[in-house]
Amino acid sequence: MRQPLIVTLTLNPAVDLSGEAEKVVPEHKLRCKNERHDPGGGGINVARVLRRLGADPLAVFPVGGAVGGRLENLVKNEGVRHAAIPAGGETRENITVLESTTGREYRFLFPGQALSTWDIKKCCDTALFSVTRNSWLIASGSLPPGGAIDTYAVLARKAASAGAFFALDASGAPLQEALAAPITVLKLNEAELQSLSGSPLPDTAACVAAATALLNAGVGMVAVTRARKGALLVSDGFALEAVAPPIEPISTVGAGDSFLAVLIWELARQSSPEEALRSAVAAGSAALVAPGTELSRPEVIWHLRPGVQVSTLSQRPSSILPMPMPPGSTLCELSQDRARLLPLTPHG
Repeated sequence: MRQPLIVTLTLNPAVDLSGEAEKVVPEHKLRCKNERHDPGGGGINVARVLRRLGADPLAVFPVGGAVGGRLENLVKNEGVRHAAIPAGGETRENITVLESTTGREYRFLFPGQALSTWDIKKCCDTALFSVTRNSWLIASGSLPPGGAIDTYAVLARKAASAGAFFALDASGAPLQEALAAPITVLKLNEAELQSLSGSPLPDTAACVAAATALLNAGVGMVAVTRARKGALLVSDGFALEAVAPPIEPISTVGAGDSFLAVLIWELARQSSPEEALRSAVAAGSAALVAPGTELSRPEVIWHLRPGVQVSTLSQRPSSILPMPMPPGSTLCELSQDRARLLPLTPHG
């Protein structure tokens, strides 16, 4: 059986520029080195990681101006199948600078091009037209200036009508609005979960309780990333905790996107929730040890995965969400010896 199609939607993409400076100080010209340009935006990053795993996702995103042209070329160069939708304005650029003397990372994010209602509709319709029953639609990232706050809510309902699974990684008002819609997997960080709960989350039990409350709104599964503390995966049948392996982070860029990409990749292949969470945390950790705006790579995921400890916090009988049948072996069945046979780059 063929692997289920995964479509990603990025409504506010960017070209990510990264580099390294000895020290970041005001009012001085800062000479940077190790310059690199990467395609950016939540859904695009998810698609890039999926492609490295050997999947064939479709990335849908708007492009505008010269930067938009560069973005499309960068995506194309990574071998990611894509639909770049022409839109008004200029695609944004974001900047990440590593201060080499301290190891501190400075990230400068810009709001992005304002998209018309028609441009947003074209992007959403393209993504929805591409999904089929039992395929996945992943919407990830911020909305562009002018985007209606119910954009993700409408998208979730239409994906459900098409029989597709819907995963969301968003924040603020668009996330709040989407909670009333059918979401298969909701990915949050701990700060976003606390914002939704409206109260402090001092420990793991409080985080699980807050995630469980979101299930009552119709969310099928809640994944919560917790930085060095690892992550949680909560559904109406279980609550799992994963402790991240000990690493020394280099950059935080793309860790959440890498986590989400591998989580959905595993769930789409019908891995167990425990193994899906283990792989996802390894992927997030792999991104943390990658320089600049680089993302996780399979060989690093395989290396870190055995160090991820997963425990069951609670479990009760439940009908688990139906997932597409797997086409073959899951990530957890791949030994490090076999990992070298998998694509380690988009073309390898």
